Amino acid sequence: MLEPHQVQRALVITAHPDDVDFGAAGTVANLTDRGVEVTYCLVTDGDAGGHDQTVPRPQMATMRREEQTRAAKEVGVEQLIFLGFGDGRVQYDLALRAALARVIRQIRPQLVITQSPHVDLTRIYGSHPDHVATGQAAIAAVYPDSRNPFAYPELLAEGLEAWTVPEMWVMTFAGGPGVAVHIEDVTDNVERKIRALLCHETQHKDPSGIDAMVRTWMLGVGQRFDLGDGRCAEAFQVVDTA
Repeated sequence: MLEPHQVQRALVITAHPDDVDFGAAGTVANLTDRGVEVTYCLVTDGDAGGHDQTVPRPQMATMRREEQTRAAKEVGVEQLIFLGFGDGRVQYDLALRAALARVIRQIRPQLVITQSPHVDLTRIYGSHPDHVATGQAAIAAVYPDSRNPFAYPELLAEGLEAWTVPEMWVMTFAGGPGVAVHIEDVTDNVERKIRALLCHETQHKDPSGIDAMVRTWMLGVGQRFDLGDGRCAEAFQVVDTA
């Protein structure tokens, strides 16, 4: 497992605007507080999101990009990459793998954080098909695509040399025998995570409930992993890809 001083750059890959803020914004705030340069890569613009059917979809895409950019600033992130794949239409295929391998070679991170590639029927909202496809493609882009100089020769032609990412963190509440789990104590950055989530105004019918819901989630993770009373946490499965 990577030591904190070994991470200078981290890349977060998610399907939609707001995914990172629900799953990992507290951790991102911790990373940027430690001086880590964090980049967000959004596979879609979230154009199929929101509740107002009168908003044209291109306008929704623009609004959601702006919301995610504001949310990123709340946790110290300035660089965002939007790939522009269709919201609700993300597929685990070579096109997405190549796009993510390109981003990895551009950013050259020591750590990639992404979504779970598995369908969890106990948490179906977290298993949106776009999330699952993004998780699958991100893992494939880390291993083997971005490190293989013979994969996607067009990337080499662009001057993007192969890059090996030594570790991935997959957003999850799972644990169990033989599963390496990283628990990030985010107690000191709960407020920043909530502010980031509240930036996604188009997505909240009742924003007044966000604070309590998020605190309950994160307190539950802290309790599950025995961090102590009142401690909030985010949990990740650690994948050694060195």
